[in-house]
Amino acid sequence: MKQLVIAERVCLIGHIVSMVFGLVGILLVVPHAEIILNLAEIGQTAMQWSLAGGGVVYMILGAAAVSLYAYRTLGLGLWLSFLLPSVLISLSSELLGTSTGFPFGHYSYLSGLGYKIAGLVPFTIPLSWFYVGCVAYLLARAGLEVDKKPSLWRHLGAIALGALLLTSWDFVLDPAMSQTSLPFWYWQQPGAFFGMPYQNFAGWIGTGSVFMTVAALLWRNTPIKLERSQLNLPLIVYLSNFGFATVMSLAAGFSIPVLLGLFLGAVPAVVLWWKTQSTSTDAAVEPASNKVQIAPVKVALK
Repeated sequence: MKQLVIAERVCLIGHIVSMVFGLVGILLVVPHAEIILNLAEIGQTAMQWSLAGGGVVYMILGAAAVSLYAYRTLGLGLWLSFLLPSVLISLSSELLGTSTGFPFGHYSYLSGLGYKIAGLVPFTIPLSWFYVGCVAYLLARAGLEVDKKPSLWRHLGAIALGALLLTSWDFVLDPAMSQTSLPFWYWQQPGAFFGMPYQNFAGWIGTGSVFMTVAALLWRNTPIKLERSQLNLPLIVYLSNFGFATVMSLAAGFSIPVLLGLFLGAVPAVVLWWKTQSTSTDAAVEPASNKVQIAPVKVALK
């Protein structure tokens, strides 16, 4: 178990460091290529690595960190029962979207995110759906106390809120990533929301809700009771990815998507984490009685 924790933390740290390198490369190096010439050899190598494969590496490390966390805290069965639906359903939506324009709108992926499945969708994209979707759903499920006070409405609320947290990340990420100096995808028919069609958000909500619903059904017989300290990694992963998207959007001059994402995503994520109990209270402790009972003692008299 200790080895799993170490590997999990290494992947998490690598995930965050890769995002930082990606920001430096996209926002500083690409617009000012002469910066590379002024760096030491190790700096030039790092920047070249960042530009060539930083996007691929940070998504793989993010998926690895969340996978190790889910395996360690939830178990093999629950981890796979979220991983497989999220990857397969999101990939199906992405392939359908890049082929037909449904459910997100008409868009295409450019290079920079790795090998494209069927020549359309980078293999890293379903991984990002998985790891951000998983942490979003776990935060929503724990914050709404689905497993402590189970009910249909709480289950539905966790699915809806988890999908909203996932989509709020896209509010901030999509405008910048499609319009930066080194774009990773582009909209064939730009929409009214900072270049994105409103249909895109419906597609994100719908896709996230579908695979979270499948996971909830597969998890229905296994209560998942996580304490606040056990949700630190989900919160860190969510906020670090939100922070990456925020820096990208602010650098591109998009402040409204950031404010919308803060209101609907980052702040609710922190609140949900805070609402989760910090210690387990499953076993009720009865108050100690102030009365002391003295066993009767028989005295034999001669």
